Amino acid sequence: MSIYDVSISALDGRPKDLNDYEDKAVLVVNVASRCGLTPQYTGLEQIHERFAERGFTVLGVPCNQFAGQEPGSPEEIATFCSTNYGVTFPITEKIEVNGEGRHPLYQELVEVPDAADGHTGDIRWNFEKFLVAPGGTVAARFSPMVEPTADEVVTAIEAALPA
Repeated sequence: MSIYDVSISALDGRPKDLNDYEDKAVLVVNVASRCGLTPQYTGLEQIHERFAERGFTVLGVPCNQFAGQEPGSPEEIATFCSTNYGVTFPITEKIEVNGEGRHPLYQELVEVPDAADGHTGDIRWNFEKFLVAPGGTVAARFSPMVEPTADEVVTAIEAALPA
């Protein structure tokens, strides 16, 4: 199964067609509004803006599984992201990334090893990042502690951008 075959909704509840990203590089990130790592929204927006015209997007995926740090309604999440961080990248519905309720999108992602330490399996915390290359290959996984603008993330994005 390809990640493009996965059904997911946008934050506003409308169906989100992941096929729209088939020709793009996409950084999939489980996000949260009340986390110590929440300021990473700034870096996510920066790289989204930096590479958007070259076939790249960030895809934010809210999740409340880590210490209840994303308790908001879709409207609250949207307002928080736009008001506090000027987020313009797409955000999906709130999902589960671990456990029996793991969303199919993350079932496709979690077996990819982390770029630094080789970790596979469960998402460790909010703001874990997966770089999906055009065509659907998961090109890299980055720890929640790796900033979105870190050299290793930017280098991986540049390598994954469509020709």
